[in-house]
Amino acid sequence: MPSPRAQLENLVRRPHADDFAALHALPLDAEARAAAVLILFGVLDGIPSRREATHVPSDLDVLLLARASTLRAHPGQVAFPGGRIDPGDADAVAAALREAREETGLDPDGVDVLGALPAVPLAFSRHEVTPVIGWWARPTPVRAVDRAESAEVFRAPVADLLDPARRGSTVIRREGRIWRGPAFTLDTIGGPQTVWGFTAMVLDGLFERLGWTEPWDAAREIPLLGPGSTSPPRPSDL
Repeated sequence: MPSPRAQLENLVRRPHADDFAALHALPLDAEARAAAVLILFGVLDGIPSRREATHVPSDLDVLLLARASTLRAHPGQVAFPGGRIDPGDADAVAAALREAREETGLDPDGVDVLGALPAVPLAFSRHEVTPVIGWWARPTPVRAVDRAESAEVFRAPVADLLDPARRGSTVIRREGRIWRGPAFTLDTIGGPQTVWGFTAMVLDGLFERLGWTEPWDAAREIPLLGPGSTSPPRPSDL
């Protein structure tokens, strides 16, 4: 079986028209702002998953962060490092690496960029987000550089994300409408985390295309509350 890195390299070379079909459900009705995220895979630094996954080694990880609960946009959510593409950025790759350095302190020189996937339109927030796939060839320490932006930075074992016992769906019901999407639960140093919304949809799409997905129960509902409240998050928080 090809290594995870080789599989990721093959992934970015394929056509991707249907990778994230769920995120194309609502068309953008206004000019979109360009953004990019870094989806950085690598080998865990001595903390492998305790489970044996079907398709990936136990030491494969992906870099994630938990946004600060005080932020106006997507408060408290687990996300990939990333943000808007600035005028000074050469392209989406440069923006993703810059944002990752600013948010997590990683050294971009240790990242091998494998390629970028087509931009994903997000109707709710009016962004077009380019996922940049990277491999952490020379890992460096990471941390929450600015606590006003990120509450925690962590490397999540992919085997744990693929665990059917940690998978389910989040459901938002508001004003007679229902939004349903994939979700993952994780245990981190800072406490339990739920990966949902855009980040979960992208991970779900990647895992499907890579052939890593293990059968899971999409009917299992994972409860989700907005940060610091007793009410569900808004659809715009997706």
